[in-house]
Parts: sequence; structure tokens; C-alpha cells
Amino acid sequence: MKFTHFSKFLAAFGVLGFFIFVSAQGQNKPGENEPAPEKPEISQGDWASLFDGKTLEGWDGDPALWRVEEGCITGETTADKPLEYNSFLQWADGQLDDFELKLDFRIQGGNSGVQVRSFALGKPHSIGGYQADIDFSNAWSGSWYGEQYRGILAKRGQKTTIGEDGKPTETGGTGSPETLAQNIKAGDWNEMLITARGTKLSLSVNGILMSEIVDEDTDSRRRQGLLALQLHKGPPMKVQFRTIVVKRLPLGGNVKKIVFIAGPPSHPPRQHEHNAGTELAARLLNENHPDKVLATVYHNRWPSDPSAFQNADAVIIHGDGGSRQPAYWHRQQVQTLADRGVGIGCIHYAVEMLPGESNDSLISWIGGAFEINQSVNPHWEATFTSLPDHPVTRGVQPFKINDEWYFNMRFEPGMKGVTPILSAIPGPETMTRPDGEHSGNPGVRKMVADQVPQHLCWVKERDNGGRGFGFTGCHFHDNWANDSFRKTLLNAICWVAKVDIPSGGIDSPTLTHSDLDANLDPKPAPKPKVPAKALNP
Repeated sequence: MKFTHFSKFLAAFGVLGFFIFVSAQGQNKPGENEPAPEKPEISQGDWASLFDGKTLEGWDGDPALWRVEEGCITGETTADKPLEYNSFLQWADGQLDDFELKLDFRIQGGNSGVQVRSFALGKPHSIGGYQADIDFSNAWSGSWYGEQYRGILAKRGQKTTIGEDGKPTETGGTGSPETLAQNIKAGDWNEMLITARGTKLSLSVNGILMSEIVDEDTDSRRRQGLLALQLHKGPPMKVQFRTIVVKRLPLGGNVKKIVFIAGPPSHPPRQHEHNAGTELAARLLNENHPDKVLATVYHNRWPSDPSAFQNADAVIIHGDGGSRQPAYWHRQQVQTLADRGVGIGCIHYAVEMLPGESNDSLISWIGGAFEINQSVNPHWEATFTSLPDHPVTRGVQPFKINDEWYFNMRFEPGMKGVTPILSAIPGPETMTRPDGEHSGNPGVRKMVADQVPQHLCWVKERDNGGRGFGFTGCHFHDNWANDSFRKTLLNAICWVAKVDIPSGGIDSPTLTHSDLDANLDPKPAPKPKVPAKALNP
């Protein structure tokens, strides 16, 4: 099985390995450590394969139970090692929201199922949620079951609506359960199709609709979650799956899909917390504005999920810059997204690629970029006293905050399509470092001396109707706690996705320490400073 979390890497490699990793990243030059050639863009409407037919790459489960046999994902239990609880093989490269999923299955003994939009439980390889049932005896195949999640939801032959009490009520039918069972080949290969659109989930086998649910339980229903395959405890059994393909569907109604891409760790604790910052933004949007937004996060790298952007309305990148910017080696893919009008947003160091073609592309997507030997990145307290009339500033009050605010950015010529959102005048304390690629030059020193306002956040409207934004702050993770700082970011994220921004902006609750501490990267703690007295006894 592949490692799916950076934390596993740290656990295996240790603190020393972390610093070696960070050092190597910092020394990376253009052309070095270039990844494999970019995969072709999976277009809207295409089926994307989730199984290579040879390995379990992209899947996570107990290797004692799951293997690839004759080109099939194979799960098997034996009498000498019975399961204590149901065990699952999880697709580890992403989560599913609105989609069509096709796969072939064959089962020999026992029962199994396909979990969609599901969630991890406390035990290893244990998953709960919506399950499309499979069993060798054909008693339950074609039914919807809630694994650790409300029980039977719809039997084969039923259409049900799940009410606010979490209980299903039969509202129609798909046919006689006995007749439908005759279309399922016991012990042989069958094709399953699962379709999820909004709150409706449908299950077909061999081209025949078996059951359907509409989930109106607003407290418990799920709009996105895990895909997993089940091995059931009990008598020995064997289940196989092949040809697993997915096609994401545009979200219905006014809900927009926002895809967050977080880069890997690179700085000390509470700085460049790409994973924690994107998880926080996604949670705030999903919990407080589910009628407007469905947000999902890909951690530590560019997505391996071939369907990641199929139904995206916006892609938001929070990571390092230069050739380590998550999109740097995937510019063709991002250009395809921009060409079809998908919003693009970049936070903090992600507003920088490299001078030349890559920065030109970045500017065409978001309107501006950090240009080495021109732009600078000092830590300073920016004061925002005047805000433009724009949807991104709705509900934002004047504020000041210390951050690593980049400025003297390179923008579109003539600021074509670009609107400054946050502008401030940097003080002389921003010019204390010597000249360097990121720290100073005669041009920027004159601008500071002349007190020329600098644009630290901006938005762009592209000619094709697509939108972009750049936000140079967010070096310090705890700045998310500032209400106006946070609202500016959430407004910008939603604006590029073409969400209607209300007059008061995109609201979110004031954050707690627990909110800020959630999902922090497992970085080494800074060494305590040794008192001078201890150094000179």
C-alpha cells in the first residue's frame, strides 16, 4: 500500500529527515527534481480510471486482505484468520461528491459492498456511510445500506426518502425484488453503476435500476466523502472488482465546487500551514454555506485523482512558490481549466513561479505575480484604511495585521482586468535587508521612500469570463483568526467560483484556539533559546 499522508513520511524519516527535506526543497532549481511528464487532462464528461489493473497504487487497506489477482482488486478472508470487524480498501487519492461510478464485481461467499461519500471510523481500515450492497446469496445485492450509519436505507426494488428523523419511507419502486434478482449473476461478473446527484443516490446492476434514495436528513446526509470496498466479517469469502471508473457531475442548483490544493510543509510551526489553512477554509465554507459551496482539499501535492477538476468551479492553491509551486509542473492542466472559465486563486507564496513563461502564465490566470529581483517579501504590519467597492470587500472592515506581505508585484500591463482589493503603504522597516532576489532593489526602495501604495491582494476578470485572485499574506497561520483578514480571503475564494457574495460578505464564526490548532502539520518544535547566562557561566 502507498503512504497517503505526509505524517507517515515524517514518522518514518524523523526530525532530521524533515530538515533535510526542507533544505533540499529550498535548493531546488529550475529543471531539477522535475516530476514525471504531466498526465493528460481528463475532460468533463470523460471516465477516469481509479485502478491501473496491476497494483493497488492509490488505494489503502490491509495488505493481508487485499491484493491484485489476474488484473482484479481481490479481497479475501480465510477460516484461520477471521475478521473481528468489517474491513475496507479505501481509494486514497480523493473523495467523491456528485458522480457516476462504474465497476465490475464478482463475489464468492459472504457479502460485500461499495461505500460512497463515506467517512473513516475509529478502527484501522474501518469505514461508515452509504453502501451499495453485494452478497453471494443475492438476498441484499442492489440495496442501499448505511454502514454504521442508520442501517437499511432502501431494499432492492425500493425508492425511499430519508426524513429528518433519519428513517427511510418508501415513496416508489423499481420493480419486484425477485425479478430484479434474476438480473444479477451469482458467482459471476456483474456491472454496477452508482449515480449521486445532490441528495439522490441511485444503484443499478447490469443496466437495471435496483434501488434509489433521496436523503432529506439535513443533520446526517453527506454531500461528499470516501470511496471504499468492503470485506465482511464472518465466514470465509472472496470478492473481486475490476474496471473501476468515475465521472464527476456538475453540482446542481447554485452550489459551486471549490478545489483546494495544499502544498507540503516547508517552514516552522504555524507558518506556511498549507494543509491546515485550506482545511480550515473548506470547513468554514462547507459548514456555514452549504447552499452556496462544496469545497474539497487535496493535501501535500498536486492531486493524483484523475477526476479532481472535472466539476470544479474554482481551484485555490496554497503552497510554496518558484518551481515548488504546486501548479508549476502542471501549467498545461491549469491553462485548460482557465480556458474553460474555472476560477484560479493563489495564496501567499503560491503567487510566485519563475520569471518568464511560468510567471506569464500565472499572471494570465490571476492578474499578478511575485517577480524575483523586483518584488520583496518583508514581514511588516500593513494597515488597510480604505477598501474599494467590490464584492470581495463586502463586510470587510478596515484592519491592520502583521504578515509577510509581498509587494511591488508584476501585474498585467496597464492593470488590464485587475482590481486592487487590499492596498497599504509599506514603511522604511520593510527595506532593512540588503538587496537580493526577494529582499530589495533600487526601484522598490524608491517606491517605499515615495510612499507609493502597494497592492497586496487583487482580483482579475479574464476575457473569457473566468476570474482569479492573488493574496500575498497568510504566512502566519494564526492570522486566519482576524475576522476581516479571514472574510477577505473567503470572499475572494467564493468570488472566483462565481458565488453570489451577500452584502455582508461570506460569514464565518470567530475562530477558537482549537480551530487554529486543527490539522497542523507535524513539524518539529523550535528549539528553545539558551539564556545568555547559561552560555557564559
